[in-house]
This record gives sequence, structure tokens and C-alpha cells, in this order.
Amino acid sequence: MTASDTVRIGCGAGFWGDSPEGAAQLVRRGNVDYLVLDYLAEITMSILARMRTKNADLGYATDFVSLVMRPLAREIAEKQIKVVANAGGVNPTACRAALEALFRDLGVDLKVAVVEGDDLAAREAEFRARGIVEMFSGAPFPARVASINCYLGARPIAAALDAGADVVLTGRCVDSALALGPLIHAFGWGAGDYDRLAAGSLAGHVLECGAQATGGIFTDWRLVADGWADMGFPVAECAADGRFVLTKPEGTGGLVTPATVAEQIVYEVGDPAAYLLPDVSCDWSEVRLEAVGKDRVRVSGARGAPPPASYKASATQPDGYRAAATVMIAGREAADKAEAVGRAIFSRSRRMISEAGFADFDETSVETLGAEATYGAAARTAGTREAILKIAARHASADALRIFAREIAPAATAMAQGLTGFAGGRPEPQPVVRLFSFLVDKSEVPVRVRIGAETIEIPTPEAADARAQTQAFREPPSALPGGPTVCVPLIALAHGRSGDKGDIANIGIVARRPEVAPALRAGLTAERVRDYFAHYVRGPIERFNWPGLNGFNFVLHEALGGGGVASLRHDPQGKALAQALMDIPITVPAAWLDEGGPLAGWTEIVDSPCEGSVAR
Repeated sequence: MTASDTVRIGCGAGFWGDSPEGAAQLVRRGNVDYLVLDYLAEITMSILARMRTKNADLGYATDFVSLVMRPLAREIAEKQIKVVANAGGVNPTACRAALEALFRDLGVDLKVAVVEGDDLAAREAEFRARGIVEMFSGAPFPARVASINCYLGARPIAAALDAGADVVLTGRCVDSALALGPLIHAFGWGAGDYDRLAAGSLAGHVLECGAQATGGIFTDWRLVADGWADMGFPVAECAADGRFVLTKPEGTGGLVTPATVAEQIVYEVGDPAAYLLPDVSCDWSEVRLEAVGKDRVRVSGARGAPPPASYKASATQPDGYRAAATVMIAGREAADKAEAVGRAIFSRSRRMISEAGFADFDETSVETLGAEATYGAAARTAGTREAILKIAARHASADALRIFAREIAPAATAMAQGLTGFAGGRPEPQPVVRLFSFLVDKSEVPVRVRIGAETIEIPTPEAADARAQTQAFREPPSALPGGPTVCVPLIALAHGRSGDKGDIANIGIVARRPEVAPALRAGLTAERVRDYFAHYVRGPIERFNWPGLNGFNFVLHEALGGGGVASLRHDPQGKALAQALMDIPITVPAAWLDEGGPLAGWTEIVDSPCEGSVAR
């Protein structure tokens, strides 16, 4: 392959449990050179670790073998598509064995390579003895862990492809490396090609969540809903200089526009000028998006700098158990009845677990869904006549939680009228797993590729002193034109996406038109966002400028009640936060709503002082 070629990379899975139709669509209709599949999240690693403990032949994403490669292996071989997946989980060797057995049964000749080195579980005692602390909270190393894995980069994937692999299996690596590895292999990018590496990492970041980049979970959902039944999965057409065009297979549902791509770019990012990866420190703050055809968006402007000298590692630690249940309450004052029922169930079960000799719950949660619990003080539907009561508790003892679970159903005959719909029956206590993140020097992590009988040692990257610098806010003045003003909801001015990293949430906000950015800059401050989510956020909020996208990224610390399965919330990963923020009122010039203005046609304004909404 020459450097002038365009490489087509498609992502057929964004998580373990994604539809197998994504991979089939890309193999059969995507005309891709590389099929990448992303299965792993921090919590997934702990689940896979438990699987391996029970069965030494498990610990990988079994769907990859049974639902993707079994039906598609022949076509993949015939079309000479290379496959890169982190389906190896905590047991990539077992995944390779299952794949190779499958290929023998099918009579398919595909060479499988495995990347090793991310699994650091054998060093648990060493890390504890060294006094390793959590990189965000400073907490000491846990007394017990379920898994320890570091996030490897793209170089081992590229080396496996260089060695002739048709399928590359990894354990934990940064998600974007699944696409960057093939680009390094295809174009021969060197370790110092920082701008290209940052651009290739951006391509991987856009692809990694599957259909999210092609209109999935898009703010303007009505533009996409007709295509949900056959969502197109993303394809990046990548050039040797790092620029790429994001598209999808022709005739599939979904939507590829600068707005849909921007929402994916801001997803789960901190400072866009200092997004640190194993191969490069990325500056995506000046990225530009340009529509170049139907469902085709060109992405350019990524910059890079030397990477950090450390890998990020994540341990998962067991922390007791949790149990949760939902029931419906109907009738007048439904929300008040729901909260009263929740209080009563906890009061009753607290007394009973105490009598049984257990300590109090470690944590409890009562959320009244339908009464806009997500919105806190900004809720508008406290008088709803139908609500879902969600109650949850955490305790060191599963037996204590079984007492709590047992006392939920009796509320149907002993508490509020209109109580019904006990979804899922009596809840069973589930293990709580917390994330513990720390840094480990790259020189301490030997990485290798195994392909056939050959072992390829991957050289330790040279430590670099430089790294991307956190941006000094390059913000233009926030002044708005003079004259009368009105308040409109944020959704009139912007769209957004939210996500999570452990107990940290991010909300990326992108202006619909460049000229409305000053209103966002003036009205959507970190302080206002902190006040809006005061019922959730326990730590500070940072606002990062994103000039290339005419937007901002908000990073909310201690915002998810522990995050993942450590959280008792109904939205433990902050997926709803951006949509909740869409109703925060923003002051704009009244003239913007006139014909020819940037908000022409918008009819919903908010009464001064920006409370409540009325039709204009």
C-alpha cells in the first residue's frame, strides 16, 4: 500500500452488547479495508475478570467469536478485510484459541495475532507496597482488586499488521488505538509524526462508539428517527496526511453532518487541547468540520505533541453490594406519594437489618422518575399524576440487602394506593465495583505481539519531556449586541453530548451557528452549570474553550455518585446530563429572533428572570 492511498476503516461495535448487524453491514456494504470493534469499558473488565476466575477459558468478549466472526469469517477472508478488536478482554489468548478453532471448523485461513502486556494483575502486591494512590482522589491502593489493566497504544497493533496478521486481538488499549494502529501500518507514520498521530487518534475517537457518530443519540433526534431501524455504522476514509472524511454505507439509516460528528468528538473528552494518549498528546481544540457531500464530513485541524511517559492504568475493586428496584405510582400527587413510599421502605428495612445484627446501609438513593429528578431545582413536573419510584441501596453484606429487597413488594398492600408495576420482581444484590486509576511508567510495562510461533517484542517508547499544554483560554470578548434581550433555552443555540470517565462527567456544547457563540460564552459559565446540577455535582466544574467547534467542554468532577456500577443512580454514566442542560435559559438579543436573525423562527422564550417558558 502506498502513502497516496485512502484507507477505509469502519467500526462495527461500540460496546460489548452492540448489535452484530454493525459488523455485518460494514463487511457486506461498507467496502472497508479494516473492521474495528470496541468492546471494553472499565466495568466490562471486572465482569470479564470474574468470568475468567470461574472458567480459565473465558474472560473475553464471546460475542466477537460467536456473533461476528462465525457468520462473517468467510466474507472477511474473501474481501481481505483486516479485523482489529479489543475483544481479548482479560484473556486474549483464550479468545485467540476460540477463533483459531472456529477458523479450522470453517476452513478459513486467517492469521490471528495477540497483543499482550496490558494485564498488570500479577503486580497487585507490588503496587500496594509502593504506595500507589488514585490519580484523581489520592486514595490509597485498594486492599483487593478484581482486575488491573493499563491502556496500551497503537504501535503493537501496527506491528501485528506488519507481521501479516489478518485479525489482531488486544486486551485493554485506548479505544482510538484500534483505528490508529491500522493507519500507522498503512501509511508508515513514525513515532514523531505527532500531527498525523493526533489526526489518526481523532479518527479512532470518532469511530469508537459505533453509530453514535452517524446520528445515534443526536440532540436533533427527529432528523434521524426514521433511520433508527437500520442505523448506518461509521466509516472513516483516511488520507496519509491525517485528514479524513466520516461517512456511512450508502442506503443505511442515520445522518452524517458536522453536527453529528461534533457531538461525537466532544464525547468523553476533558481539555480538548491536551487529550493525552499513549502515542501522542492531542490538541483537538482547532478541529474543523466541513460537509463535502450527502452524509460526508471532512475532519481536519488536529495537532499533536510528544506523548506522556506513563500509561494510565485502571484497577477495579470490589466494594460490597447494591440492590435497586422500580415501581410505578399513579394518581394525584404521584411524586409526593412515591417519595413517601421510598422513605417508608428504607425506614422499615433499616429497622429490620438492625434487628438482624447488620450495620446501616452504606448509601441509599431515592429518585422519582417522571417528576424530573434529573433536573433538581429546575424540575417542572412535580405535580405529575404518574411517576416511577426508583430506590437503591448499597451495603457490605448481600444478606442485609436481601432484607431490603424483601420489604419492597409489601408496599403494594401497606402503603400508597396506585402502587403497581414491580418491574423485574424482587431485586437480587449485585456486586459493586469501583474504578481506581493510576499512572505507571511505560518502561515498566513490557509489551509483545504473539503471532503463530513468533513473539515480537515492542520497544519501550522513548520518554519525552514535552507534552501538550493545557490551553490558556483563547476566548474572544463575551459582549453581545446592545438593545432588548430575551431568554431562550440552550437548545435553541446549541446541541451537546455527555459522557463519563469513572466519577467524572463531561458535557460538550457546540453552537448551532458561530454567531451565537458569544451568548453561550457569556451565559453558560462553569458557575451556572454548577448551580444547575447542584443536586448531583460534589466537586469542581471546569469549562474548556473549544474554538474550532464554536463550543465548550464542561468537566464535572464527583458528579456521578461513584460512576458505573458503583453508583446507585438511574443514570450512573451521565448520559442524560447534556439533554437536561438543554433547558437552561440563556440571554440573547431580542433581534436574533427576527427574520434574518440567527434564531429566526424560534418561538419559545423564557419569562424574565429566565424562569418558566411561554410561547412568543
